[in-house]
Amino acid sequence: MTDKTSVLLEDRGVLAVSGADTRQFLQDIVSNDVTRVGPDRAVYASLLTAQGKFLHEFFMVEFDPGGGPALVLDGERNRLPDLVRRLTLYRMRAKVDLADLSETWCVSALYGEGTLEALGLDTGEGAARAFGGGVAFADPRLGALGVRALLPRANAETTLREAGFAPGASADYDRLRLSHAVPDGSRDIIIEKSFPLEVGFDELHAIDYDKGCYIGQELTARTHHRGKIRKRLFRVDIDGPLPAPGTPVHHGDKEVGVMRSGLDGIGIALLRIEQVEAAAKAGDALIAGDARLTPVKPDWAIF
Repeated sequence: MTDKTSVLLEDRGVLAVSGADTRQFLQDIVSNDVTRVGPDRAVYASLLTAQGKFLHEFFMVEFDPGGGPALVLDGERNRLPDLVRRLTLYRMRAKVDLADLSETWCVSALYGEGTLEALGLDTGEGAARAFGGGVAFADPRLGALGVRALLPRANAETTLREAGFAPGASADYDRLRLSHAVPDGSRDIIIEKSFPLEVGFDELHAIDYDKGCYIGQELTARTHHRGKIRKRLFRVDIDGPLPAPGTPVHHGDKEVGVMRSGLDGIGIALLRIEQVEAAAKAGDALIAGDARLTPVKPDWAIF
């Protein structure tokens, strides 16, 4: 890709968290260090169950969306009501306000050669700056995914065009994401079942092991230190019809994992590492439905 491209991510929503106790409130419950978040730095984080299983993932950055500075979350739009519900349960007496701004604010993915330079960002993942009445930040997960922008819906298209970005289709960005095996929220991560280290939250910079306690921290830290992770997300090259999400993956008569999202011959699957290695040693493909899968370890993953 050489052209600077923008893709409106309609499946993402915008949630503003404000009030005197905002930072401490979020610091006590999410997986990353909220003290690192500012107008010039965004982070990726997750909310887990007490047992350390996945509930929500989101980006956090600081700016004023109207009404004063806030920590603004870019999360799954159709699941924002559940995120608000859970945050409200944890809020108790904390001075924190929650506002879903998804009707008036949007999230765009920006990528292609020259994207960082066009937006005045350095190469550091998570670097942020004011842009178009909102904010733009280098994707904290992986540099190859470019930049995300949170913008007022009313003028987002004009802002991006004037900055030199041509509009692209959501499928274009999905192919980029899938090629790097980066999970997309609950499309790839199973709610209340997947563990964050199985889906790469460690290497994708969603976890801070030095910040202290948060919900689900104990099991996450124990798993990290013991190094016992049996399943991981793999990119899979697909020969045959695209398997639906949730389709079991087999090696011979053994079920070795499950298919997640996919598009145009490429996808993501959660697979048992030992069985992937055994299939590779035997020269076998994995089978999901009527398709043959060839797993590829993501270049960012450490296992």
